[in-house]
Amino acid sequence: MQDDHAYGVAADELRQFIEQFEQLEAEKKDIAERQKEVMAEAKARGYDTKVMKKIVALRKRDRDDVAEEEAILEMYKTALGMG
Repeated sequence: MQDDHAYGVAADELRQFIEQFEQLEAEKKDIAERQKEVMAEAKARGYDTKVMKKIVALRKRDRDDVAEEEAILEMYKTALGMG
C-alpha cells in the first residue's frame, strides 16, 4: 500500500514538471513569434534585419572578446588585401 502511495505522489510530481515544461515551451513559441513580428516590422521600415541580428548577438558577448575578434578579422582582411 505504501509503495502505491509513493508512486502516486511521484507520478503527480512528474506530471507537474512535465506540464510546467510544456507551458514554458508554449511561452517560448509565443516569444519567438513576437520576435519575428518585431523583425518583420523593422524590415518593413527599411532596416537590414540580418545586420540587426548580428548586433543582438554582439551585444550578448563580452566587449573584450568582440574587440579581439574584430582586430583579428581586420588583420586577416589586410593580409588578404581586403582591407
